[in-house]
Amino acid sequence: MNHRLTTAEKKSLLRVARETILSTANGHNKPSFQYEFPVFHEKRGAFVTLHKNKELRGCIGYIHGIEPLLDTVIEMAIAAARRDPRFKPVETHELESIDIEISVLSPLQEISDPKNIVVGTHGLYIEHGAHSGLLLPQVATEHGWDRKTFLSYTCKKAGLKENAWSDEGIRIFIFTADVFGEKELGLLS
Repeated sequence: MNHRLTTAEKKSLLRVARETILSTANGHNKPSFQYEFPVFHEKRGAFVTLHKNKELRGCIGYIHGIEPLLDTVIEMAIAAARRDPRFKPVETHELESIDIEISVLSPLQEISDPKNIVVGTHGLYIEHGAHSGLLLPQVATEHGWDRKTFLSYTCKKAGLKENAWSDEGIRIFIFTADVFGEKELGLLS
């Protein structure tokens, strides 16, 4: 089930995300899609990230595989465009300047030694009590962070103190992600 997506599968998911965002931004219901790719029926965690002029414009996802990948991408595209509390909903006129990126996650793996984290390969999910936070693998790379900085920012995202990653009772999980965007696959002009 740790299947890496093919170029055709990636392009199809990006088209699904864009068509879904366009439809809902225009006040229509989400469209329905039919694909024969078996991976689209696997329960996979995924995030949809929107960038506008290289700045974050929305990002929401499921950590765990709750529903089939195709349904997850549809729901997370709507959520990233319409329900990310950090941003106002995406409007139709913005779509031409938005680049969509999708991250399809591997299952989480709990680790006991932070030295097992490979920056640029692993994403992090940290939980402690009712607090939890996640950062995708590409976040550390984009910001040039080392392992300690990546851990600190993931703790901050969880609402914990920066060095909480070394506290008793903290749980650290790693995962990988198949990350792909419209620009890199030539879907944007």
